[in-house]
Amino acid sequence: MLLPATQGVAPAVNRVPNVTADFWLIKLMAVTMGETAADYLAVNLGLGLTATSLIMTGILIVALILQFAQKRYVPWAYWLAVVLISVVGTLITDNLVDNFGVRLETTTIAFSVALAATFALWYASERTLSIHTIFTTKREIFYWLAILLTFSLGTAAGDLVAETFNMGYLTTGLMFGGVIALIALAYYGFKLNGILAFWLAYILTRPLGASFGDLLSQPPEYGGLGFGTTFTSLIFLGCIIALVVYMTLKRASDEADAILLETE
Repeated sequence: MLLPATQGVAPAVNRVPNVTADFWLIKLMAVTMGETAADYLAVNLGLGLTATSLIMTGILIVALILQFAQKRYVPWAYWLAVVLISVVGTLITDNLVDNFGVRLETTTIAFSVALAATFALWYASERTLSIHTIFTTKREIFYWLAILLTFSLGTAAGDLVAETFNMGYLTTGLMFGGVIALIALAYYGFKLNGILAFWLAYILTRPLGASFGDLLSQPPEYGGLGFGTTFTSLIFLGCIIALVVYMTLKRASDEADAILLETE
């Protein structure tokens, strides 16, 4: 997305993607993989939560440096950061609960407050929470901080409902899916504010994806289908790569068409 240019100044370029059907599809796959990949690294590979968290945080920092360096939306850089921030967001919650004994009720409330505070500071500084105008470094910092907190909050809320409230993975996934459907209905049918609708849906796709990720990967005795974290992670990783390739080719085609129109 290009924003209007002032005289002598190049137009600002949005650094994050437009919200389309493929955006939500790849986001849902990313959060599902974030859940299963975190479990695979910490449990199946035997790295443990602490070592896994340190390694993945370091890789995420490198990915975010690459993302910030683009100064525009580049599919592979953006979605690499999303996948990694999904893993790290999951690990933050898991560390608080498993290593420090913080209750899921507490983490859910704490991350809700932290996210609300981030949005408040973002709005106070920029007077907007729109993802269509992420064209400065400050706004991008607020954006990625909010994204990280949505993943940690979604992990805590999903685990709270599925495990503490003992609703199971399938019921939890269907419940969050139903709430997202209501948000979509409110947006399309009753003109719910677009920015509010986006962020509510973004938060809730995390527990939705995590619930179905656990449903697929966890053994039957824990309420899952027993496909394992390795198989589940690889399947979703393959789908994500295919979608990113599609987005990259589509974006290149759109940019070529735009240049052609400008020269006519």
